[in-house]
Amino acid sequence: MGVSDMRLIAFYLPQFHEIPENNDAWGNGFTEWVNVKKGKRYLDFQRQPRVPLERNYYNLHDISVLKWQAALAERYGIFGFCFYHYWFQGKMVLQTPVKNLLEHRQIGMNYCFAWANESWTKTWHGAGGNKEILIPQTYGGKEEWKEHYEYFQPYFQDARYIKEGNRPVLLIYRLRNIPEFNQMIRYWNDLAQADGFGGIFLISMDVAHENVHMSCWVDGHVDFEPNRTKYELLNHPGSRQCCPMALDYEQFTEHMLSIPHGKNHYRTVFVDYDDTPRRGERGICMKNAAPEAFGRSLSMSMELSRREGNELLFLNAWNEWGEGNYLEPDEKWRYSYLEKVRQCMEPVEQLEKGLEE
Repeated sequence: MGVSDMRLIAFYLPQFHEIPENNDAWGNGFTEWVNVKKGKRYLDFQRQPRVPLERNYYNLHDISVLKWQAALAERYGIFGFCFYHYWFQGKMVLQTPVKNLLEHRQIGMNYCFAWANESWTKTWHGAGGNKEILIPQTYGGKEEWKEHYEYFQPYFQDARYIKEGNRPVLLIYRLRNIPEFNQMIRYWNDLAQADGFGGIFLISMDVAHENVHMSCWVDGHVDFEPNRTKYELLNHPGSRQCCPMALDYEQFTEHMLSIPHGKNHYRTVFVDYDDTPRRGERGICMKNAAPEAFGRSLSMSMELSRREGNELLFLNAWNEWGEGNYLEPDEKWRYSYLEKVRQCMEPVEQLEKGLEE
């Protein structure tokens, strides 16, 4: 496999439009921008609050935003988006952006789903104290699994949906949380085959030693960074701190790059990280994170992925503004991170152009 086969897939957070559940929990008008705007500096090197370029605090109810994002991603060499998917035994939240994408076939953006299968809790947005469960995550049995698959069905059948061979790609955040995941996934494969697919290409998101990729129904796993390495290095992700913890981006990514990978063990390159807008003094932030450092990490990850025989490489993230982890342009760096993606992909385009000539 050559570098020209590399497909960059960026994780996409849909929480930039109002939903009743968030308004009930946080007050009317809540979106992720509320967290972003309240960001403040705790350490000298921090850059808070993060401000999108031209103060573009967009609303994902507006289809023109998705069109802009898709065009921007394509222009800079990103193959597709991986939309976080929130499903609670038939109840859904934050599904509007990907629904709009499905309904507007003229938007030329490839995409897939990552099922964030944890309970919807208030502490996820940085509230102190005990977790308050807003929507519990339950899984049900065959009837509920069928309903869930039928939601996926029109997306899987979309030509833009990312596939490996004839198999729709589906990521799941915490497979080990699903009591009967082998039975559920086997059933989903049966339904997919009945639809004319070769089955589902299931990827486990390795956040904290999931180890479920050993299942015969799991086709691959991805190191979800920086979460996986952060968990490994700190070894106590829930411990309290008196102030934000600072980690060095270049040392952190060097450790990530040293971890051996094999076929279908996919890498993730993260842009930056500062979750203090969500977690306050309990947060973690990266120092020495800049476009140049990101570009080096991306270039090396692409080369390693090529050697390992993997054409999928994940980027975290397209728009995780509440974690300071985004490719979208901001007032500080403008398009610099996207330019680094383009620079890494330019040799690919030059090679392809030379072959055509």
